Amino acid sequence: MNSFFYNGFICVSDLLEAESYYLPNDRSDCELHNYIVVEMSMELTMTANSQIFRKRLPLITAGIFLGLGLGGFVDGILLHQILQWHHMLSNVRPLSTNTNTDLNMVWDGLFHALDWVLTVIGVALLWRAGGRADVAWSSHTFGGSLLMGAGLFNVVEGVIDHQILGIHHVKPGPNQVAWDLGFLVLGALLVVVGWIILHRGATEQG
Repeated sequence: MNSFFYNGFICVSDLLEAESYYLPNDRSDCELHNYIVVEMSMELTMTANSQIFRKRLPLITAGIFLGLGLGGFVDGILLHQILQWHHMLSNVRPLSTNTNTDLNMVWDGLFHALDWVLTVIGVALLWRAGGRADVAWSSHTFGGSLLMGAGLFNVVEGVIDHQILGIHHVKPGPNQVAWDLGFLVLGALLVVVGWIILHRGATEQG
């Protein structure tokens, strides 16, 4: 490929014959070639970023699933069992009878079973990623993905269970709306912080 330098820019002469580009008619010959160089540079950058993302994707996926599962366990263990602020169906089936108590215990168990499944999937994906030589390992990538997964759990669980279905609230009482909104804000904050950390990992690997 023949190329020459003109006014500090690289002008590529053979590319016009090899590729067809849309170029305005009023550009000079060198400007046309520089335009092609810029386009090629952008395409190469996009290709490189895509390759980096593919190398990070297994670790990101594992981290998000683990974050979802661990976020659910924190909710279930802390809010359902230790603090006992609520149970899965406590807003529609208050713990005023033995039957309702038993029903809430069953649904709490199903909730923890879902958390367990998500965690196992995350561990399996992490194990699988560990056996691949092409996976780019990074504490920022994994930590950011964990935070994003935990935050996504809060947002999804808060919107569906607290707002749409109304089967329970974070802390029932006169300030339950504030607690529910705080739960959503915390989830969104975790997602944003996780994304920032994840992006920092991409910058380091790029």
